[in-house]
Amino acid sequence: MPLESLQETSWREERQNSKWKRRRDIPIAILAWIAVVAIILWAAGHVIRSLLLLAIASLLAFALAPAVKLLQRVMPRFLAILIVYLVVLIVFGFFIYLIIDTSIIQVGLLAKEVRYLLTPANNAQLTPLESLLRTFGISQEQIASARQQIVAQLGGFAGSVLPLFTRFLDFLLDIVIVAVVSIYLLIDGSRVTNWLRNNMPVQQRGRVHFLLETLERIVGGYIRGQLLLSTMVGLLVGIGMALFHVPYAVLLGVLAFILEFVPVLGTIVSGAICVLIALTQGWLIALGVLIYFVGVHVLEGDVVGPRIMGKAVGLHPVISLAALIAGAELFGILGALFASLVAGILQALIVSIWKEWRATHPEQFEENKDTAGGKIEENAADRPQETGKPVSP
Repeated sequence: MPLESLQETSWREERQNSKWKRRRDIPIAILAWIAVVAIILWAAGHVIRSLLLLAIASLLAFALAPAVKLLQRVMPRFLAILIVYLVVLIVFGFFIYLIIDTSIIQVGLLAKEVRYLLTPANNAQLTPLESLLRTFGISQEQIASARQQIVAQLGGFAGSVLPLFTRFLDFLLDIVIVAVVSIYLLIDGSRVTNWLRNNMPVQQRGRVHFLLETLERIVGGYIRGQLLLSTMVGLLVGIGMALFHVPYAVLLGVLAFILEFVPVLGTIVSGAICVLIALTQGWLIALGVLIYFVGVHVLEGDVVGPRIMGKAVGLHPVISLAALIAGAELFGILGALFASLVAGILQALIVSIWKEWRATHPEQFEENKDTAGGKIEENAADRPQETGKPVSP
């Protein structure tokens, strides 16, 4: 008895000690995981620019891969990549020369004209715009405060030329980095994908092949479709504003091209800006611009857009809008930008998993087939037999 009592006491002590250890280890583990997550977030915050450049380079490589494959049929891969990038460089340089140069000039003219309009001697020209703002609940004091802030900002515009030039150089450096990284991805990307296809386990090769093909199809198609839509909207806006004699038509076209990359909201924001600028030319011009933008939005969102993006991503408009809202809430403007792309990839993966499940578990779907077959046989039994003799009344 004393030995059994001693063993029971020892067992209870060990159990008590294990409880205390568990209670002690759980908070330590939680703190450790919090520290790991904090370190990862801290590191990501310091390398977010590099990760963003890598993501853009990957998207560019996906977009140009079909053209490289097409030229690779008649020439070496490196020469095909060189020709594709030369064409892109020429087009981009032409775009810079014709569009950006004109836009910079118009930005300067716009700044001077805004300063001129905001002087007390020209209050009458802004009366329609101020009346419109007051209908939305904006008081006269708020309008006056905003005017003072705009004048102060424009007053320091000339002194900010050097920082703007520095940012422009940083932008050019980012473009060079993206181009170089995307070239390396195009050169060695096929080697990496072939290695993944050939060195995965035999049971997983089909899935890896499907995943790579899905990424190439959806990502490349999304980028090419988005570029096509943005170019179309930018041209329509620039030409339309020029026909309506709205100032800074080229600048507004470039703005519409950029904002079109933001799904759904891009056309609305660029349209609102164009209408506000058109108000300086009168109510009739502003109304015409508004009607024109409604037509552009319908053409882009309901006619051309679904045909182009539907083939590339394969998303229903409701799912695309839900993905846009979720992406914007979780990750801001970048989430809204890539929401449809991520949703399209997830949809393709879910459909693939569902088809594979049906193929590997056919017994779970036999009940519906048996029920349908039973109904067909029952209906066939109820019908009179065709014996070639007339049916007696």
